[in-house]
Amino acid sequence: MISQTAEYALRAVVYLADQDGRPCTTARISEATQVPAGYLAKVMQSLSRNRVVNSQRGLHGGFTLVTPPEELSMLEVINAVDPVQRFQECPLKIPHHGPNLCPLHRSLDDAGQLLEQTFGDKTVASLLAVSKRRKPLCRFPCLPSEMT
Repeated sequence: MISQTAEYALRAVVYLADQDGRPCTTARISEATQVPAGYLAKVMQSLSRNRVVNSQRGLHGGFTLVTPPEELSMLEVINAVDPVQRFQECPLKIPHHGPNLCPLHRSLDDAGQLLEQTFGDKTVASLLAVSKRRKPLCRFPCLPSEMT
């Protein structure tokens, strides 16, 4: 459906969205999201390069979201690291196919379109708008007494 890189990016962004604008280091995000730190560093570079997150160096540095979670779609996050693949014409370059895709590539393109629609319509904030018991990633810091 989506790549592991895209899932890791979503985990990191959802975690950042839950931090109320406080900068978070790669180590902290890695621990909370269970993404290997080395891999996460590369994911965060892509997110920063594509203006999904801000990166601040220094003692009180870390990553924050550029766009409020209410305005940031899952699709924007995914496309920043590993865009959904679509087929405008035959990927095999068969001359007589052109934009008329074969049934296989039409089905794959249709699936890509559905992914774009689904992830484009869902904001990062909507992923956090659940009871604390159903908190995304299951491992966010959430004390038993805070669960409702």
